[in-house]
Formats: sequence, structure tokens, C-alpha cells
Amino acid sequence: MTDTDDQTTVRRNDDAGRYEVWVGDVLAGFTEFTPDSRGRQRFPHTEVDPAFRGRGLAQLVVAEAMADEARRGETVVPLCPVVVKYLQQTEVPGLDVHWPSRVA
Repeated sequence: MTDTDDQTTVRRNDDAGRYEVWVGDVLAGFTEFTPDSRGRQRFPHTEVDPAFRGRGLAQLVVAEAMADEARRGETVVPLCPVVVKYLQQTEVPGLDVHWPSRVA
């Protein structure tokens, strides 16, 4: 069982190509990114450990990732259903989104 009082943080891990959500010192989930041939950041997958589901951590890591991408001036290509849903429901100031034809 996991402690619900642990601090939750989101970190960008460039070596792994993902933003990670940590609960205390435990990696609870992540959203992956990889640049495409045009230099846009593709977000193909988000995952949360089953022990941490139901806490909104997928939305948290995606929200922090999108805010960071906006600060960096990146263009995001949402492919993961979690990222797609988040961006359809939330405006991220300054974020450039390229909607693939199969998602838009």
C-alpha cells in the first residue's frame, strides 16, 4: 500500500524521454515524448502504476508536461489518449499543438 501523504512531484527526464510523476521517492507514472522529423514533440504514451491509480496522477503529469513544453516553445503532437483528452479539455497558454488527422 502507498502512503497518501507523500509529496507528489513531476520531473522531466530527458535521458528516458519522459516526464515522470513521483510520489515521495517512488516513480508512480510517466508520459513519454520523442521528437519527430520536424522537431515537434510527440507524446505517444502515458502510464501510471496500478498502485497509484485513482489519484489523478496521469492528468497531473500530462498537465505539467504540457505547461513545460509551452514554456520551452515546443510544438506538441498528441498521440496518447490521455494527452489528447487533456488538450481537448484544457487550454494551455502558449502551447502550439499539431493535431494529427486521426485524432483531430
